[in-house]
Amino acid sequence: MDPKVINFIEQNKDRFVEELKSFLRIPSVSTDPQHKRDVRKCAEYAASELKRIGMQHVQVCETAGHPIVYAAWLGTPGRPTALLYGHYDVQPIDPIELWHSPPFEPEIRNGEIYARGAADDKGQVFMHFKSLEAHLRNTGKLPVNFKILIEGEEECGSPNLDQFIREHREMLQADVVVISDTPMFARGVPSICYGLRGLVYFQIDLVGTSSDLHSGSFGGTVANPAFVLCRLLGNMKNEEGRVTIPGFYDDVRPLTERERREYASLPFDAERYRKELGAPQLWGEMGYSPLEQIWARPTFEINGILGGFTGEGAKTVIPAKTMAKVSMRLVPDQDPDKIARLFEDHVRKVCPPSVELRITRMHGGKAWLAPIDHPAMKAAGRAYEKGFGKKPVFVREGGSIPVVSTFTELLNVPCVLIGIGLPDENAHAPNEKLDLGNFHGGILSTAYLYEELANVA
Repeated sequence: MDPKVINFIEQNKDRFVEELKSFLRIPSVSTDPQHKRDVRKCAEYAASELKRIGMQHVQVCETAGHPIVYAAWLGTPGRPTALLYGHYDVQPIDPIELWHSPPFEPEIRNGEIYARGAADDKGQVFMHFKSLEAHLRNTGKLPVNFKILIEGEEECGSPNLDQFIREHREMLQADVVVISDTPMFARGVPSICYGLRGLVYFQIDLVGTSSDLHSGSFGGTVANPAFVLCRLLGNMKNEEGRVTIPGFYDDVRPLTERERREYASLPFDAERYRKELGAPQLWGEMGYSPLEQIWARPTFEINGILGGFTGEGAKTVIPAKTMAKVSMRLVPDQDPDKIARLFEDHVRKVCPPSVELRITRMHGGKAWLAPIDHPAMKAAGRAYEKGFGKKPVFVREGGSIPVVSTFTELLNVPCVLIGIGLPDENAHAPNEKLDLGNFHGGILSTAYLYEELANVA
């Protein structure tokens, strides 16, 4: 790589951080209608920054929801084209009282920058902006053709993204997609993600009577929706940690022996993990290690329950209604629509007629798995090694990024996931942060990545 590019990155570290602060100050909470103007302001900020650093064809594209930012630089005919995907929207800040500093007033403590969106995903998007700037300012060009798609609805399920991609396939066509929205395996362990779990999300509502009832006067004559819900959900897993929905495991792709060996060789301490979580003991599907459970096995989880009296003191009622939100994380070869149908059929079969049942399918996405020996993956490995000074490890991620499968299917291109967050950076919690050493290493690594991708057919 041109030494001027490396020198520029080293000499502008402080400026890059100050500019990142400006990005983080915008409260782009996509799920909150009160922040609609802030979300647009953030899209416009990203677009203006892309114009400033020398990107071309910059657009703020309208959708039925929040806007998408697009940019392109196509000055190297005959070379591959990379497409960068990321998101500029952020999670809500609740509970605000647990933050040690205001979530939209970035603060640096012990080499880490604290703010909502620091790790997920503004900091990781911004490192690409800065590596692009380093190339464009010092060489007047990029090693590859480059397109950018930054959305504003990732944190609310990306309801308009797939349609946008379908309608703009030609505009978005590329040879490889680059995404930085995943964590490293651990501090000091640069990582490339080659697998994500899929997702199916539901809301279950049970209605027993037209209103809450006095438990003394009516208890024992009608079904209690809270009891029914607890029994229904409690039977979704057995004592061995396996989901009991018939057919749930039919299409699960098993782990290879190579994967099990490589996972076992990673620097993972199950007891330390347990202590960090504050759990009395770990519990999951029998026969699999914690990493295998997170990365390569499906699961069923209750995300929230509502019903009855939960205030101070006592109120003896039979609740008229109860509600639960549940999700299933899926692995390769499990189809979200099939799993959703299996779940719906099972719930309708086991739910008694003494309550009214409503099932609402909310959102979901497919699992994704990439071959680690693909030339684009190898290029990312070389770039990471140059940027961080050590070879990266290949890992999976237990979470879901549904658009990865969308890119793979609609654009027929490989995806490379190179994140620089850390597992303890509170991406969806109070006191979200990003290690600035990783931020700078990520800028350098992605600058190398563009050069490495130039040689990938």
